[in-house]
This record gives sequence, structure tokens and C-alpha cells, in this order.
Amino acid sequence: MRLTSPRLRAVLLTAASLTLVAAVLPPPRPLGVGDRLFPDLGNPGYDVRSYDLSFTYKDNSSPLDAVTVIDARATTALERVNLDFTRGKVLSAEINDRPAQFVSVGEDLVLTPERPVAAEETLRITVHHTSDPRGGGDGGWVPTSDGLVMANQADAAHRVFPCNDHPVDKAYYTFRITVPDGLTAVANGLPGLVKHRAGGPATWTYHTLHPMATELAQVSVGRSAVVHRRGPRGMDLRDVVPAADQQRLEPWLKKTPAQMEWMEERVGRYPFETYGVLIAQARTGFELETQTLSLFERGIFTEPGYPEWYVDSIMVHELAHQWFGDSVTPRTWSDLWLNEGHATWYEALYADGLGKYSLDRRMREAYQRSDQWRAAGGPPAAPKPAAPGEKIGLFRPVVYDGAALALYALRQEVGKAAFEDIERRWVARNHDEVVGTEDFVRLASDVAGRDLTAFLRPWLYGQRTPAMPGHPEWSTPKNA
Repeated sequence: MRLTSPRLRAVLLTAASLTLVAAVLPPPRPLGVGDRLFPDLGNPGYDVRSYDLSFTYKDNSSPLDAVTVIDARATTALERVNLDFTRGKVLSAEINDRPAQFVSVGEDLVLTPERPVAAEETLRITVHHTSDPRGGGDGGWVPTSDGLVMANQADAAHRVFPCNDHPVDKAYYTFRITVPDGLTAVANGLPGLVKHRAGGPATWTYHTLHPMATELAQVSVGRSAVVHRRGPRGMDLRDVVPAADQQRLEPWLKKTPAQMEWMEERVGRYPFETYGVLIAQARTGFELETQTLSLFERGIFTEPGYPEWYVDSIMVHELAHQWFGDSVTPRTWSDLWLNEGHATWYEALYADGLGKYSLDRRMREAYQRSDQWRAAGGPPAAPKPAAPGEKIGLFRPVVYDGAALALYALRQEVGKAAFEDIERRWVARNHDEVVGTEDFVRLASDVAGRDLTAFLRPWLYGQRTPAMPGHPEWSTPKNA
């Protein structure tokens, strides 16, 4: 007989138990939360409370060293825990401070703990991994001329860090970003301590005070200036811009406080702890409402051809998303119209107020195209899914101007005062929550004092555009 030490015996027993688990469990497989447009996104069985994300940036040609710590609660008994993650190498994983087996299956990282997780059990998941900014082009890290920014909408956060990558599972965030001397790191929320090493790297820390969907996470690394100013009620605002362009961009940056006041007059108090504009030296083809720090291309502010009123209204579009989409978050991606339709509505209303592009004209032009948009992309609240084997192109005209047109129809039906009451109650009642189209229809009906389901359903789900209240002369092309 040969005796083994207690520690060795424990190691052998652990190895045996893991082997037994592996033997009796079915093969790991990717999971999803059942979203009809993104069936593989999100993971059932747990609710994320917070993410603690650490990134060490070297340069744009090297993967970032990263650690993701997830605090969650199991909503059911789990023998495995699925995370969404791809485009990075996993070095190790732990669940509740104990090693976990891990394997990549599709775009899921599947963890097998030493013992099954009980329902309602607290989970701490730690993953040491890399995060690769190279060879993307489909979201996640976006290289700039001086660093990186994030663009995770709709399904790209898991190309940066392991997560439950669906807006239904909002969580709090802490960011710890280590960058070489001379670079600035910024993320969502409020700054914490910056730890500098003389002549060496610095670690910048940020944390959010409100829960956030994964698609709205933002980290910026670059030779940036952080410009502070005061917003409504003395709120600290911060813009992040290329340092060399600070003075050139200031005429645009200083517009934000007045734009925030304009939005607050219409929908109520700004919902977060801070706000600002992040201007990236990159060509993305879009602007993005990352929570508390909206992402913009530098070119929209510096290149000729963009009228001032147009840029102003686009700034308001992304600002409006802080209420509609960020604070009040869609339950499914089919509910995207609640984000984009509202942001487009306030963009159009702002342009109307500037006297450059009237709201009625824009809505009439949208009405003329609406049937074509529905035929191509589906109705606003039921976008067509991707064809088999193809990636969905979700951001279509029907969820922007087509959805704003449905809001215009609602205002025509219930009147301006009732419509404005609906908007204010919507953001106040659902602050920091996850909601769907049926919630909006229910609230609109409550405010109007009558069931609006029969009115709104054709506008949101119909294959053809209904008649516009108050505008019998509006028509759509017969061949649409």
C-alpha cells in the first residue's frame, strides 16, 4: 500500500469527479435565449449582476491581455455555464474560485464546474483570456489611427469579452484599462483612480451607476483629450476627442448641454450619471449610442458636405438613445424600433425646430416609401430574419423612419398632449428596465383611455402601411 498526501488525494478525487461529469454529460453545445433574429445570442440559466473587465493594451497589432469577472445568480440548476465569446484565446476559467473545464463550441464558451450549480446560487465566473482587435470588420474592437474604440451593436460584445450577449440581461460594469504612457483610456460611466508608473503604463478605472446592455459597452484608447463642461443641474459632462483636434471640434462639443436641456423638456430628466461625445479617428459608416459616451466618426464634424443642421440632429439622435434604448432597453431585437424609431423621432423634431427640414415633410416622404421598406425588411416591430446562412442586416430604414412614422401616426391619433404624456411616462416608468412592444402599446392605451391595440398593430406589424390619421391625401406607390 502506498499512502498519498491529503492534498494529492483531493487532486485525484477532483480529477476523477471531473472525468465522471464529462462522461455522463451530453456534449457541450451553443445555446441562446430564443431571440428570433439572433437565435444563438445570450444564454439561459443565469442572471448577470456585474462585469469587471480588465484589458491591457499594447498596440493595434497585438491581442489585449484580459480578465473578465462575472458576478451572477443562477436562475435554474446548471451542470454547465455557457458564455458568448469568440475571437480570443481562453487561458483559464474558474467558477466560484474553483477551476472549471472550458471548451469553445461555435461562438459559445462552455464552462463545466467541479460540481453542478444549484438554482439561486451565486456565481462568480473568472476567465483569463485575450481580446483580439485584428481582422474584425464585423463589430467589437474598431482600430483607430491612434488606438481602439468599441462598437458592439448588435451582436459583437462577445468578440471582445465573455458575456451574456443579449440586451435582456443588463448588468453593472467596472473597467480597468492599462495602456502605455502617453495614451488615455476612457470607458462608460464615472472615472475612478488612475494608477501611473513613471514612464510606464497607466491603469484607468471606470464604473457605471446604472445597469447596461452588453451592446452598449465602450472602451476608448488613444491620444485623446478629455474635455469637461457642465450640463443640466451642474452635471459633469466629458467629451473624448483626438487631442490635436480639440479646438477645431469645440464648436460642436459645446452644443451638448443645450441639446440635453431640449431633450429633458420633452421626455424628462437625463437618466444617467454623465454624458459625452467620443470622436474616433476611424471610418465606421455609423454613429453609436454607447451608454453615457456616444461614438461618432471624426469625419462627420470635419469633412465638408454635412450641413450643420444635419450634424446637430444626428447628435440629438444619439443623445435621445440614452433614454430610448439605453435606459429603456428592448427585450428582444424585434423591439429595436422602440430604440431607433424614438431616436429618429427626436432627430426629426429637432431638425424641424431648426427650420431646416419640417417634421410633416419628412413623415410624408417616409409614408411614400413605407410599403417598400416593409416589403424589403418587414414591418417595424417584426423585422425579417436573415436568410439561411446569411448575417442579418438589422438596421434598415423601416426601424428608423418607418418606426418614427408609426409614432407620428400615434400622435395624430391621440393628439399632441397625450402623445407627449406617453413619451414621458414611458421613460419614467421603465427607467433601467427591459421592455417590449406590448408594454408600449399597453402604456399608450392607458394614457389614451382606450385600447389602442387595433390601431397600433397594423402600424407595427402590418405588411402594408395603414392610412395616416389627419392626412387622407397621403398615399404610397401602387406597386410597392
